[in-house]
Amino acid sequence: MSRPLKIALVAPLIEAVPPKLYGGTERIVAYLADSLVSQGHNVTLFATGDSHTTAVLHPTWPCALRLSTITDVESPTIYLIATIASIAQNFDIIHLHNGFILVPLLKSLRVPHIVTLHHGMDAPEIHEYRKLLWDTPVVSISNSQRRREIPNANYLATIYHGIPPYLSMGTGKREYLAFLGRIAPAKGPETAIRIAEMKGLRIKIAAKIDVVDQAYFEKEVKHLFELPFVEYLGEIREEEKNGFLGNAKALLFPIRGEEPFGMVLVEAMMCGTPVIAFPLGSVSEIVEDGVTGFLVNNEKEAVDAIGKVEGLDKKVIREVAMRRFQADRMADEYVKIYRQQLEREDQNTSS
Repeated sequence: MSRPLKIALVAPLIEAVPPKLYGGTERIVAYLADSLVSQGHNVTLFATGDSHTTAVLHPTWPCALRLSTITDVESPTIYLIATIASIAQNFDIIHLHNGFILVPLLKSLRVPHIVTLHHGMDAPEIHEYRKLLWDTPVVSISNSQRRREIPNANYLATIYHGIPPYLSMGTGKREYLAFLGRIAPAKGPETAIRIAEMKGLRIKIAAKIDVVDQAYFEKEVKHLFELPFVEYLGEIREEEKNGFLGNAKALLFPIRGEEPFGMVLVEAMMCGTPVIAFPLGSVSEIVEDGVTGFLVNNEKEAVDAIGKVEGLDKKVIREVAMRRFQADRMADEYVKIYRQQLEREDQNTSS
């Protein structure tokens, strides 16, 4: 039997782990930490002090930066780097979920590490420093992310996100369409509203509005919330998702950009709720067309697909999600990568 590993997980500081509201990366880190602990590994989570975990929590800032009034944005990063530098040697492997900021330090200390690419990596500035870190061991969260963003990186694997089976089948009448996420151009909320209007159905929108998207909201979306068939719920809490998604006729996901991984797709499917989505980015890797939902190319196809969702078996939708996107499966795949990386490090040291 393989020995338990001493694993450090480093989370972003923008949100708590798990986040109080929106925050896909921090939620995945929370699920991974708890699953690794349940498997018997010694896990330390570097995150904000308002985080909650079954792992050992090592706070690297008092509270989530999105909820704080911090004036010096460099201080949390400096404190994080100093903290990791002082105890990095205590771990078998350090798993970074906050980008590449710690990679130069860990390389200089010769501490085994991997980076999970949670966000888009296609900005030109990122490619400049990636040239200096070309050999960094990374994990992609979808195959489309690899092809589009850093095709020649040192990929160890693609590991899809997973969540615990806490979401359940809805028991409501499923008379409305759901939109969950952010009010942002890439998410297409106005497209979702048009689709609902064309089909003659109500739509409930649960989404946050970031400061950077406020102007877009004011110009393109705000007036649509006054339509009688539109209900805007704001940013909902995790415990509200089950009722919101589980009682919907379908989740609309009319994105305009190449999203690395759509967590909301998995959450809807865990509730047995079919997904109607534009096949950009990772969507076609997550949604099984005609089984867990429908992949559509435009608004008319989306409207037609809504008429076909009753033909999908909601129990099958949930079963597929449970089989493919559980947190324990995600943890198993990461442990396999951890051990493979440690074997490589041992071989390099001995040679």
